[in-house]
Amino acid sequence: MFRVAREIDFCYGHRLLNYDGKCKYLHGHNGRVVITLEAPTLDPRGMVIDFTDIKRVVSRWIDDELDHRMILRRDDPAVAALKQLGEPIFLMDQNPTAENIARLIFEFTRDHGFPIVSADLWETPRCYATYTGEK
Repeated sequence: MFRVAREIDFCYGHRLLNYDGKCKYLHGHNGRVVITLEAPTLDPRGMVIDFTDIKRVVSRWIDDELDHRMILRRDDPAVAALKQLGEPIFLMDQNPTAENIARLIFEFTRDHGFPIVSADLWETPRCYATYTGEK
């Protein structure tokens, strides 16, 4: 089995609803996602996948949709005010935890035909969450 990984850095803000701690307030992170792709054989070029293809699709989507945006749960009361101010936001059905953002990136990558096996979202240099798909 062959594996390759790509690191993608992006900045985002969020807050957690129904949470009793500092993360209940709007705050930001310098995040890093590491997506790992796997294949039992290599393509005719000797690759699992071309890193340029990952950049063109996944990195671009993260750049366009998540980078420098406030990632919030769809029913967050702050959404209306941020929209009125013209602030860039990305809405999720779930709380925007590291776990749920890792799953979001995993599913986007998978749905675009990449043989992803995991997405690790580093929220800080010491804390990260991994999503590996449904078992």
